[in-house]
Amino acid sequence: MRHVILLLSAALLFNACNQKKETDYSKWTNFGGTKDAARYSSLTQINANNVDQLKVAWEYHCGDSSSRSQIQCQPIVVDGLLYGTTPKLHLFALDAASGKEIWRFDPFQVLGGENSWAGTNRGVTYFEDKAYKRILFCAGNFLISVDAKTGLPDTTFGDNGKVDLQKGLTDNPDEQFLITSNTPGIIYKDKIILGMRLSEGLDAAPGHIRAYNVKTGKMDWIFHTIPKKGEAGYETWDPKYIDKIGGANNWSGLSLDEESGIVYVPTGSATYDFYGGFRQGDNLYANTLLALDAATGKRIWHFQTTHHDVWDRDLPTNPNLVKVKKDGKTIDAVAQISKQGFVYLFNRLTGEPIYPIEEKPIPQSNMPGEKTAMTQPIPGLPEAYMRQHLEEKDFLNLTPDLKKEVDAVVKNYNYGNMWLSPSLEKGIILFPGFDGGGEWGGASYDPESNWLYVNANEMPWLIDMVKNETAEKKGPMTGAQLYTNNCANCHGSDRKGNPPAFPNLTEVGKKYSEKQIASLLKTGKGGMPSFRHLSETERASIVSFLNGKVENGIKEEMEGGKEKLITPYVMKGYKRFLTKDGYPGINPPWGTLNAIDLNTGKIVWKSVLGEFPELTAMGIPLTGRENYGGPVTTAGGLIFIGATEDEMFRVFDKRTGKVLWQTKLPASGHATPAVYEANGKQYVVIACGGGKGSKSGDSYVAFALP
Repeated sequence: MRHVILLLSAALLFNACNQKKETDYSKWTNFGGTKDAARYSSLTQINANNVDQLKVAWEYHCGDSSSRSQIQCQPIVVDGLLYGTTPKLHLFALDAASGKEIWRFDPFQVLGGENSWAGTNRGVTYFEDKAYKRILFCAGNFLISVDAKTGLPDTTFGDNGKVDLQKGLTDNPDEQFLITSNTPGIIYKDKIILGMRLSEGLDAAPGHIRAYNVKTGKMDWIFHTIPKKGEAGYETWDPKYIDKIGGANNWSGLSLDEESGIVYVPTGSATYDFYGGFRQGDNLYANTLLALDAATGKRIWHFQTTHHDVWDRDLPTNPNLVKVKKDGKTIDAVAQISKQGFVYLFNRLTGEPIYPIEEKPIPQSNMPGEKTAMTQPIPGLPEAYMRQHLEEKDFLNLTPDLKKEVDAVVKNYNYGNMWLSPSLEKGIILFPGFDGGGEWGGASYDPESNWLYVNANEMPWLIDMVKNETAEKKGPMTGAQLYTNNCANCHGSDRKGNPPAFPNLTEVGKKYSEKQIASLLKTGKGGMPSFRHLSETERASIVSFLNGKVENGIKEEMEGGKEKLITPYVMKGYKRFLTKDGYPGINPPWGTLNAIDLNTGKIVWKSVLGEFPELTAMGIPLTGRENYGGPVTTAGGLIFIGATEDEMFRVFDKRTGKVLWQTKLPASGHATPAVYEANGKQYVVIACGGGKGSKSGDSYVAFALP
């Protein structure tokens, strides 16, 4: 089951063999620009000869940011209107030439207070036919439809303008989960196809892929990423627990070949992320690139990039539909980047690898009850776009003091092979880390050269596993168990968190009253999701535990409720390997931008992306920075990218990797830019929402020539 399985129908082959229409890369009407996710613009008004003349054309302030808010949205532009979302997930339409607000829509007008947490958002979806123009986007666990011209809810869609993504996911209509969709769906004919963001604990929903009728909101089809009995892939799971396992979800977006009718769906890991004792086997279709018939949801082919994942190596972004010239032929291909720094490259129709991918042995886990896969698939080409193994020489030694600080940490951890598994005996340094390698900003494809551009993080993370003392308590769930299942991944089993991203909760009762904590659990705030899917009794039990009212963690118990799995081992919390000054614990570069020639599989150039100004002032060469958001390439010879924590917006020469222009943003541009034309003028716009440990912002900034 590990290899590509082909179920290509005669109809799809017929469609694919017909003359394909040329993609119009002058428009930016989809997430990723076009449905092939090229993140490429054919506009040339701004080019290498004049890019140094760029000026701010307009800035739109959303006005609803908070201390840890973000804007990850890549806007789209249709008929002169730019559509995007605010930190609180209000949907807006701007005049694309001036930035003037045309309308603004608060999704909670439709939700009626059902869910005051919206989550982060990376974009919206546009649909039109002769009489119907709609924007579709998700807030909380609802898919919402809005009239594109007026900003008014589409009351004919679903339940008075909304569809509850909780419904139709399992056989139990009353079952509740943490669900939202922070990456927009994709339109195929009269359908919107989309995935979901889920919990990463054993309380997670199954991450099935669904298509809804774009006018009625009725579900048209569902693909089970965790197979049902009798479906292909079921044998790659433990049948005793498969019905209680969640995840294997598409949170990173989809790409579509409209001519062949194939939608490409990358998936994430199954839960629990760091211990797989309840899911023995390879776990299809987690960590898999799926090619599905967009009309029916039936599987055409698949390739699993990580077997039995215990490293959180989700496929982090929608793939690029590309062309590759090889052996005298031009091949329609699909390129999927990964957190581990690989590009997996396949024939778009058949799923056959363009370059050999070899199953290679990996170190085995010593966790009790765990059985990791014996091998993992390693592409020979394209070349990896980041370091993938750590040696002693790789640890930070820019100054003697930094070396001393880092060495004191390293001695407590195992490191080296990228496939070292989490362990109770000693922690591991995970590299590539949880956030890549590649991340949700995605890669950019240049159809002129068949080059792929991808930015990478080179950030080590620390994994410490501990025994879950609450797991041995039988009977009703306790507050301690509920905390472990729902909160420990971010705030740690010791509740100490990893500030500023994950606050310390050991003294949360001194800052908030019990009523306020209960309210936060119900509503969510910023990056913290709503736990409305838990019962009031369950939330109250967590509050009691956080306030130390639970003797030995078991005094306050929930009543009733269905049986839930409790992992016997937990990770202590997400933790970057950083010095006290915030520098990664390995030598630079810490962020790069890479150009890969897909025709040869070779890296053409690698440039440092981002800097720490204080290190540059010390005479240290540019180091790069952690980065969130992706690049956009243009026919004008340019690559536009923000992404870095240093709040800069940069333009690179796409042929050489040289920085041609840069400017300071009002806050970090943790989003992928959009490039468009309005009234005959070319613009590039980026959301400047900050967050991720840097200051938050509330604006979209558009640049153009004077």
